[in-house]
Amino acid sequence: MPNTEKLPAKKRIALVAHDGRKGDLVEWVKHNRDELAKHDLYGTGGTGALIAAETGLPFNRFMSGPLGGDQQIGAAIATREIDMLVFFWDPLEPQPHDPDVKALLRLAVLHNIPTASNRATADFLITSPLMDVEYRRRMPDFTRRLREKREDEED
Repeated sequence: MPNTEKLPAKKRIALVAHDGRKGDLVEWVKHNRDELAKHDLYGTGGTGALIAAETGLPFNRFMSGPLGGDQQIGAAIATREIDMLVFFWDPLEPQPHDPDVKALLRLAVLHNIPTASNRATADFLITSPLMDVEYRRRMPDFTRRLREKREDEED
């Protein structure tokens, strides 16, 4: 049987947005306020402050993205403290902390958590019948991959 891990019915959702997309994310959160109120919300400093002020939803805030908030969320994903990521980013706008953004997205994929990078995907996730129930996600077998990598390096 593949290695699985439980995502709880009450999800821990990270909400992040680049400056040019913060308005879109706030609008999306307002539209989905009732559903999101059932879950624990997390995010970077600026985005979190804006969402909390605009919606009144309780929000757990990390540092600002460029100051390390993206990395803090990535660490929370890696330590199984975040179950879902909604990250509205602007692919046409260069970011000074672009390596942090790529690392965050890489960790979300690596740890197999639901991830939305645009409104359409976020709409699909928030309306999924899996949103309010426990879900067993498959976890990659890191030990086998690391062992194979070490064996290749030794050859």
